[in-house]
Parts: sequence; C-alpha cells; structure tokens
Amino acid sequence: MKTGPDRGSEASAPAVRDLPLAGPGGVALHGRLWQPQGGGARAPIVLLHDSLGCVALWRDFPAQLCAATGREVLAYDRWGFGRSAARTGLPGTGFVREEGEQVVPRLLAQCGRERAVLLGHSVGGGMAAFAAAHLGSACEALVTVSAQCYVEERTLEGIRAAGAAFADEAELDRLRKYHGDKARWVLDAWTRTWLSPAFADYSLEPALARVHCPTLVIHGAEEEYGSPQQAGRIAASVRGPAELAVLPGCHHLPHRERAAEVLERIAAFLARSGSQA
Repeated sequence: MKTGPDRGSEASAPAVRDLPLAGPGGVALHGRLWQPQGGGARAPIVLLHDSLGCVALWRDFPAQLCAATGREVLAYDRWGFGRSAARTGLPGTGFVREEGEQVVPRLLAQCGRERAVLLGHSVGGGMAAFAAAHLGSACEALVTVSAQCYVEERTLEGIRAAGAAFADEAELDRLRKYHGDKARWVLDAWTRTWLSPAFADYSLEPALARVHCPTLVIHGAEEEYGSPQQAGRIAASVRGPAELAVLPGCHHLPHRERAAEVLERIAAFLARSGSQA
C-alpha cells in the first residue's frame, strides 16, 4: 500500500493551465491546455466536445491523451457551454460548419499555434471535420469519435429518448453541475436543433470532400445516436488516407468505455500518419 504520493507519476504528469479565449465578436470562452513534460514541440491536439459537453466532461482523457502522444492538448467550452459566456438564442442550422470554420482557426491563432490535430466527439467530430477542411494543410490529422455524418432515424430516436429522460429534474441537475444556469439552454440547443425539420438535411459530406489529411474514424457498434454506417461514410468520403475502427459492444463514449484502447489507437495512428511537425 502506498503511503505517499507517487513522485514518478507527478514528474511525468502534464502541466495544466486555463486559458481565457475569445470567440467571434469577442465572446468569452473558457479553454484549458495540457502540456507534456519537456514541452510540446509538435502540433497540438484540439478537442471539440459533444452536444452536452464541456472541458470538465472530458475528465481525465486530455491528460491521458497528452501523455500517450507527447503533444499539447487544447480543449475549450463552446459559447453557451461550461464556463464560457452564456448564450440566449438557439444555434442556427449552420452551427457545425460555423464552429469549424470561424471559431477553431481563431482560437489556434490566439494560442499562437499554426498547425493542429483535430479530435471531435459526436457533433464535435463534425465541427472538427469542417475545421480540417477549412485549415487545409495546417491540419495534420483528423480524429472523429462517435460523429454523425447525416441525420438518420437512429439519431432522432436517441435524442428523443435522452430528452425524455431529462424531464426528470435530477437528470437536469447533472447538467447544472457542469453548465450551471446554462443547463436548460444546453439541452434545448441539442434536442430542439437536431429534431427540427430544418436540420433534417444536415450532412458532413461537403466538409469531408475537402479533407485531405489522414483521418481516424472511431465508432461504437452499439452507438445510440448513429449507426456504424455513418462511420463508414465518413471514412469513405474523406480525400486523404482513412482508418475505420468500429468497436464491438461500445456505445456513445468510446474514450471512456474503452479508454486504453482508444488512446492506443490514436497514438499509433498519429505515429503511422507521420504527423510529427
């Protein structure tokens, strides 16, 4: 039994610091940067969270990813989420493209980073794809986890079921833990936007057709919000080399459900892709 802190683990733990960032129009965004010991000379990994997510909900994944890859990891709360500024109106139907093309490049510039690896979970995967298409050669690699390429009935059924579950005030309190008074907006921004008939024609393919960097597509075979066919479509639609990993028995959170395997896959993929700058 250990009687004190593990000094070796402390020595290898990434350095972590919060970053005040600004989105379009100067809106205040909360960011956090994990830096490997000895610095991060290679392009950082930028994390884009899911529809109910925020920096805090990545939990220990950013630190583990930093340690596994030897790269800086940058995560941020989108406008209206977590510790970023509150938002009133719901996002428009083009919000996925707008985040990727308008916000991500702006944040990289603020951090003084010219190149990046983009990793997005769920809708964040779509945002990462649009950012990769927009950044062109400045994006070294793209990783999507549980991303949706289009809206299918399985997507809508999953969202309806989740929305019904949040009718329980105790469930909404779970969101308040991470989003505070913004919790109801966060829920509505997800369910009302995705279930809107105006969003039915959403497609990631216009972005994927402009992605030329190496791409890793990770998807759970039991994913609640999108069939494995969506992952296959993403891998088939990018213009650069693509790897597809559909994980048996895995649901919407592969980076939690199978953390060690997902980290190993990402680290190996980046090594194979020659993403060294």
